[in-house]
Amino acid sequence: MTADGPTLPPVRLPSDAELARDALAAPLLARAVRLARWAGPGTRVGVGGELADEQLPAAAEALGFDDERAEGEGEAYASEAWRVAVDTGLVEVEESAEAPDGADEDHQGRVTPGEQLPVVSGGSPQDVLALWSEALDVALADAATPVLDDLADAIGEDGEIDFASLDWDPEAEAEFLEGVLGNLYLLAAADGGGAEVPVPLPVLAASVIVPDDMGEPTDDVLEQVSEAMMRLDDQFRLLESIGLVSYVPVDETLMTEDAEEDGYTGGAGGPEVTDAARGAGGAGDTGALPPAAMDEDDIARYGMVRLTPLGLYGIRARLLEAGADAPLVGDLAEKDAHALLAGVAYFPELSARAETEQWLARRAPAEAARDLLSAARGTDPGAPLRRLHCQQALSLVGPEAETAVREVLDDGELGGLARVWLAELGATDVPPPPESMIFWLAIDTIAAQLHAEGEPEELQELVEGLVGQHGGFFDAAWRVGHPATAEVLEAMGRLLRDRGAAKEARKAAFKARSRA
Repeated sequence: MTADGPTLPPVRLPSDAELARDALAAPLLARAVRLARWAGPGTRVGVGGELADEQLPAAAEALGFDDERAEGEGEAYASEAWRVAVDTGLVEVEESAEAPDGADEDHQGRVTPGEQLPVVSGGSPQDVLALWSEALDVALADAATPVLDDLADAIGEDGEIDFASLDWDPEAEAEFLEGVLGNLYLLAAADGGGAEVPVPLPVLAASVIVPDDMGEPTDDVLEQVSEAMMRLDDQFRLLESIGLVSYVPVDETLMTEDAEEDGYTGGAGGPEVTDAARGAGGAGDTGALPPAAMDEDDIARYGMVRLTPLGLYGIRARLLEAGADAPLVGDLAEKDAHALLAGVAYFPELSARAETEQWLARRAPAEAARDLLSAARGTDPGAPLRRLHCQQALSLVGPEAETAVREVLDDGELGGLARVWLAELGATDVPPPPESMIFWLAIDTIAAQLHAEGEPEELQELVEGLVGQHGGFFDAAWRVGHPATAEVLEAMGRLLRDRGAAKEARKAAFKARSRA
């Protein structure tokens, strides 16, 4: 946690040059650039800078849309791209006292090339990405704005929009979309920091609608998830055009086939989509999928989405602006071992491994092993977790770390860790640990797991295994001179399912606190 906001897991990004190429290839930005080059002083625009209606056919033609397109579709693309061109500075619309020849009084603007247009062909990768980020802002604003047939009726005499009459809250809609994209970012980060694995749309919708502590979702909540899926389907179609996401849309037959057969009049999207929402219900952890026993093709019918690498870049930039600490894989590569072990403490497993691999790649194996072991020492609350990640990091070093590990066999804090690592390596001549070291390592290991994951089922199995393997475990454990002894024994009292053993753990915790 930083002073300004939370620390997020790191993500992996391509180089700025690769990202800039992806940005220029994004269809919406590419169309905006083409229109900016097509426009000229005679281009007719309205008082708000929008293309005049009579200009739209020519603009659509300039974008390569022909008559085979559905009526008005090419013009809609042209209008959307023009809005991006104006808002990003690819074109400049200047108010003019005189309209261009043949224009009426509503078309009083002069179009000139904008100062951002040269960036497209001559700017640095960073300049191009800044341009794309502005285009992304426009696309996000458009995605959060529903199609409103009665918008004109909601505009008051003062020119302000009465949002209440439209049943639309712009801030809430924008916040919802930001939350969805934030969840996509977290899922990519948890999957090793890339953007390879798509997420089923019902799962994503449920992750922002269904409360984490809700068991079986209510019909009202399922209805909300179903409606959110349909909103996201429209929004992701638009956001794919700016290169933010890769999206497989919802199969349109899901919205009609069963509704026609069953006379369905319920939630948005028809009964099959609501069934998918039910399958994703309780997916606040995004761990569920649409209805069980579906193969990949069936799941994909409900929509699949992932952030592109360019999308990861764009959402990360917005998170940084909001004050979050959103690191990149490799940010710790030049820092010392203590910073590495502290930094990866709460990373997902794949992200921690990727970060550690980059750190190790810059160091000689034996030197890296000694630095890691030195950083793992300590009696502070974070030390057990550092030692756990030290052991995991040493496994990536391999046999080259053996000499450094053997040097700490007699160390009270590291000797147990060293013996476990050497045993996993298959090393011989490892001296047996004294009993005090066995119990110290047990307390240290449980303390690390408690700080990393709370009290999951895996930890319960670990605790019950330890108690089962060592007769009289608690008679010895309360005497262990580890700073976390009492805390660990109290946790064991909560985790043990055997009531007698749990009672022994609580008594041992009391003795440990009294001894301290």
